[in-house]
Amino acid sequence: MSATLGCENLTLEVPGRILCRAITFALEPGQLWAVLGRNGSGKTTLVHALAGLQPHASGAVTLDGAGLASRTSRARAREIGVLLQQEETDFWGSVLEYVLLGRFPHARSWFGWRREDEESAMAALDTVALAAFAQRRFATLSGGERQRARIAQLLAQAPRFFLLDEPLQHLDLKHQARTLALFRELAREDLRAVAMVLHDALWPGRFCTHALLIYDDGNALAGPVREVLTRGNLERLYGCELAELEHDEGRYFVPHV
Repeated sequence: MSATLGCENLTLEVPGRILCRAITFALEPGQLWAVLGRNGSGKTTLVHALAGLQPHASGAVTLDGAGLASRTSRARAREIGVLLQQEETDFWGSVLEYVLLGRFPHARSWFGWRREDEESAMAALDTVALAAFAQRRFATLSGGERQRARIAQLLAQAPRFFLLDEPLQHLDLKHQARTLALFRELAREDLRAVAMVLHDALWPGRFCTHALLIYDDGNALAGPVREVLTRGNLERLYGCELAELEHDEGRYFVPHV
């Protein structure tokens, strides 16, 4: 049985428009994917489809070789962790209680958390440098602190596959770099599979192993970063001229102004 989360000939659409057409790719252990495209290209819709949160027009989404729809929502949550771009509801408990919600797919009863759940939540908070905030009300956190708490909740969930929709939003430069390094380590050392929607072409060439480019015409290009992240491909994707910088740790692309 293949340890993958992927799609085959996946087509996504909204009323009156096709977003992505016949996309085929798979997330495998040890891989860190960047999902890139202009606003409205379908990146968020793709994340939702891969997580089983939104239906697709045609094609298939599979987990370990079987249709994702065959799994219950709780079974999917034990395997797939999703960082949504937006949360529609407020949470009035503590930061620790918020992160503990990530342990729900693993809960054995309805009568409270086990010690190992609390230990997992505290370890996750420590990883994102929020351990000292554990007893604070979640509602009092800044935007960047909330984003780090959301990442901690996902770490406490401990899925095999991470789907991250704009994980760097609200984060300052220091925590952007730390977040990218964190998920690179999870992929390399723990053999998790990660896909993250990014808007900045500066980071993927340094941290990611693979990239998926979604173009405005609905077509996509997927593969290793060395093959996919070229100046020509990215200039066609974003519709602007870019400058390419080479560094020991990878290539960087910035707008040419």
